[in-house]
Amino acid sequence: MAIMEENVSIEDKTDTKPILCDGIVSALSEPNHCAKILFDTNDVKPDICKISSTSQSFKVKSHTKDHHNNQKGFFCKICDKNCSTSSGLKIHLRKHTGEKPFHCLICEKSFATSFVLKKHIRTHTGEKPFHCEVCSKNFSTRSGLKEHHRTHTGERPYHCDVCGKNFSHHYTLKVHLSSHSGEKLFQCNLCGKRFSTNSKLKMHIRIHTGEKPYSCSLCGHGFSTNSKLKVHVRIHTGEKPFQCEICGRNVSTNSELKKHARIHTGEKPFHCEVCSKNFLSSSELKVHTRTHTGEKPFHCEICSKDVSTSSGLREHMKTHTGEKPFHCDVCGKSFSQRFKLKLHSATHTGEKFFPCSVCDRKFSTNFDLKMHTRIHTGEKPFCCEVCGKGFSARYKVKVHSRIHTGEKPFHCEICGKNVSTSSELKVHIRRHTGEKPFHCDICGKDFSISSELKVHKRTHSGEKPFICEICTKSFSTSCGLKVHIRTHTGERPFHCDICSKGFSLCSYLKKHVKTHTGEKPFHCDICGKKFSSNIGLKGHARLHSGEKPFYCDTCDKRFSYYNSLQIHMKRHRNVINNTS
Repeated sequence: MAIMEENVSIEDKTDTKPILCDGIVSALSEPNHCAKILFDTNDVKPDICKISSTSQSFKVKSHTKDHHNNQKGFFCKICDKNCSTSSGLKIHLRKHTGEKPFHCLICEKSFATSFVLKKHIRTHTGEKPFHCEVCSKNFSTRSGLKEHHRTHTGERPYHCDVCGKNFSHHYTLKVHLSSHSGEKLFQCNLCGKRFSTNSKLKMHIRIHTGEKPYSCSLCGHGFSTNSKLKVHVRIHTGEKPFQCEICGRNVSTNSELKKHARIHTGEKPFHCEVCSKNFLSSSELKVHTRTHTGEKPFHCEICSKDVSTSSGLREHMKTHTGEKPFHCDVCGKSFSQRFKLKLHSATHTGEKFFPCSVCDRKFSTNFDLKMHTRIHTGEKPFCCEVCGKGFSARYKVKVHSRIHTGEKPFHCEICGKNVSTSSELKVHIRRHTGEKPFHCDICGKDFSISSELKVHKRTHSGEKPFICEICTKSFSTSCGLKVHIRTHTGERPFHCDICSKGFSLCSYLKKHVKTHTGEKPFHCDICGKKFSSNIGLKGHARLHSGEKPFYCDTCDKRFSYYNSLQIHMKRHRNVINNTS
């Protein structure tokens, strides 16, 4: 029996019987072998396939693919994958070679197959030819429509063999499986970070390239993913489709709802390995970790300042642009940040929703309560990198660090003086304007800052809440206690650059320096006499006014100067000692 390979149709060979090849050949060397029909030249019964008895030439190819692929196929020599057709193998090989011969004429992006190019072009044209008959939604691909249908049918055909969970999309199953295996096959060539899916890698690469192909039609803002654009659009529409079942609050994303729910449950599943602090979300932990590492990955292109969060960079940019998008409906005042508007609004309403569980004090924001609670707990999670000093709030570290850097970014336009904080500038300007908005209800005295009024009120109440642990002496201010402690320790942290003499107070040093310079900036308006300190001028002014605010408890005699009273009191003590 002679067997010949002929590329002919069955209709031309009516006197012969077709049989299927059951031989094994090299798929790469004879790619068309399985698609050909082999004819027996002798008049014998056909060797019909036991599976389907296929005998028509147009069915041979599909029959071979369906039933003989376990024996024969087109094998990839690189990864041993079995492809059913030579063209399928050709496309598969491009995954290894990286070849992308199909180019988009609009954006010049390249693709491995014409089919994928066709799908891509629809992102430019907006064409969505596949229509859902249930909800009328349109899709750019048939597979997209097919997957969408499952939202109506509830079908979940993809099954996890590990935990039995079902999924509506193959991709979702694939992502889920990586949670069991921990496998991350896709690596970023730029930073080495690995991902469980190719789509996640693609999203990540946009961080490096800065590519933001999805634009908001309302404000023009660009996004790296369509899902981020979708969430952003809700800012404009006000849509908040996710509702908390406990308190009824609506939020714009499912992840936001999950995070919100943890406020009710108290769950904080994200743990800092450095300081053991727990957080509601992975993003909060990520930001917190930067307080330990000092990482500041967000860079201002205008002033080169680095910040630790993207939101921090956005807020910082407003200092350059002057943008204040948040407006008060009551007085029309504008603010650069939403929380500042919220704080301001409380001045109109007087609302304070957040009570302290320790001292019952109420606050207008949760943030203010959080800061206040640290007074009770003594928690100081923010540390100065230079001297290691701890602070209860991040902004306090920022202000403190200016002591080391000497930075004074706030400038007085009246006298040219630079100060380190905006609040300090506010107080300083009141010296020029004479404004004293804080009023004592007991004696009518006015003050330029609220802390001065607070301290002053203690002169009426006699309250001295700050106690020295060494000698139990009490003080009305923390600063007074701090200075007093130096009498025990002998600490004199303020040194004169000219004679190296040390002082316990900065004001003492300033006064001392004037003995070297001869500077006397304070002068009397009545007699023209000059003084090196404001205190000296005040004491001198009493000679003209006749004011004697210091009086003796023993004999009621009054004095212009405190040290004169001290000398006088000493005389009383001497008299008592001599008589005894």
